[in-house]
Amino acid sequence: MLRGIIPHTRPARVLGARWLSFKTYPTPNPDALKFVSVEKEILPLENKTFEFTSSLQAIHSPLALKLFKLPGVKSVMLGPDFLTVNKQDHVNWSNLRPDVTELMDKFLTDGKDPVITRELIDETQRQMSADEADDSEVVSMIKELIETRIRPAIQDDGGDIEYKGFDEETGTVFLKLQGACKSCSSSEDTLKHGMESMLKHYIEEVENIEQILDPEEEIALKEFDRLEEQIKARKVARSSGSSSVAPPAL
Repeated sequence: MLRGIIPHTRPARVLGARWLSFKTYPTPNPDALKFVSVEKEILPLENKTFEFTSSLQAIHSPLALKLFKLPGVKSVMLGPDFLTVNKQDHVNWSNLRPDVTELMDKFLTDGKDPVITRELIDETQRQMSADEADDSEVVSMIKELIETRIRPAIQDDGGDIEYKGFDEETGTVFLKLQGACKSCSSSEDTLKHGMESMLKHYIEEVENIEQILDPEEEIALKEFDRLEEQIKARKVARSSGSSSVAPPAL
């Protein structure tokens, strides 16, 4: 998180004698803000987050569905007492932030719909129990280190990290960044210089970390690499063109 910046606090509307308020924190990603609920929990599952990158994915979250109706919302991540919104590049936070806060206030104070459906909660709990039953000793150690030392710091920045697997033959841990950290310019440094170093230090079986990307992230990354190659090629062409010009005759 960008330290030293005072969070934006907005008191919500009054319902009877009750106030709700939310604090908005900047993140290392300029296109993501972390909205913290001061009084009311958002998710019923402790230390669990859910990320939605489209309204189609958000069918089990009435709150996320409403947020996707706001112009410019790119993705939503829900946490126990916070949510992180990623916006489209062309949208200004000065316009979107008040809309997000007002929507959160109305949704949480009304209490008519659940933040996430019971179906999603039950399925998540079943999956978590099944995964834990199949974990080897090394995988359990990796998960515990992620849970106790890595996730808290990532969540402070409005993001999260999800364990996706471990290859015992290569010693590779597969992780998926979420929320503000997902499209942050420093995400690769965070993985390699922070998380990988820590996991290798405490668990000798770990050799490296590999990030799992969504299909749209892979496409964007390939487009960026292609553009970078085009720029390099143009620079080389200009350089060779200028050096091949004959000097003027005396």
